[in-house]
Amino acid sequence: MASTRQPAVAGMFYPADARELRREVLAFLDGATLDPAVVPKAIVVPHAGYVYSGPIAASAYVQLAVRADEISRIVLFGPSHRVPFTGLAYSSAENFLTPLGAVPVDRAAFETLHDLPQVRQYETPFEGEHCLEVQLPFLQLSLEDFRIVPFLVGEAGTEEVAQVMERLWGGEETLIVISSDLSHYLDYDSAQAIDAETSQAIEALRPEAITHSQACGRIPLNGLLREAKRHGLEARTLDLRNSGDTAGPRNQVVGYGAYAFS
Repeated sequence: MASTRQPAVAGMFYPADARELRREVLAFLDGATLDPAVVPKAIVVPHAGYVYSGPIAASAYVQLAVRADEISRIVLFGPSHRVPFTGLAYSSAENFLTPLGAVPVDRAAFETLHDLPQVRQYETPFEGEHCLEVQLPFLQLSLEDFRIVPFLVGEAGTEEVAQVMERLWGGEETLIVISSDLSHYLDYDSAQAIDAETSQAIEALRPEAITHSQACGRIPLNGLLREAKRHGLEARTLDLRNSGDTAGPRNQVVGYGAYAFS
């Protein structure tokens, strides 16, 4: 029988009821602006609870409408929040489950990386981890038929991440998704200033200008910036807000940005 990874944060980061989840995500997507000029090969999206970052994430996912019938594989990278380790980890699971149903994993993709020492199967970081899971309902309601290639990223070099990304870059069928929030627990004005600097670095494709304090997913993000430059992509900021703008107080906020690479 195929192994299935059960949802860890349904009912906490997003609704556990399928109908409520569908309504909420579709409302976020309906409230976002579609830019027909944006045809993304990669996106960067936040991973907080939907009440905080859902509208910002939707501003990236809505752009997939122009490619919804083309995209069939999502290569998904996010930072490990709970378990420290070296390199990139993938799970043995053949499906990742959300309240909206099972998302199949492209297991064959991992076989193409067997010679890369920074990549290994390692289950522990996936236990209770939210950064990949919260992206799945948005993908389920934005695309038609797709598989995922999910990685959690520990301590790794920019080139080590970029090497994995390059192997799986693919063509029009492949979308790269980086899951990352921005600054953490600054006051509102300080967060706005720091997150604006981070957005400028992303648009300039300058990984060396982004530190851990600017983005919790800095390592996979910087890998994408390296590959985007190699492939001649342009980055665009689609939305830049923080929890003080959506659902929280302004004395300590978390920054959220959405970006498309075309």
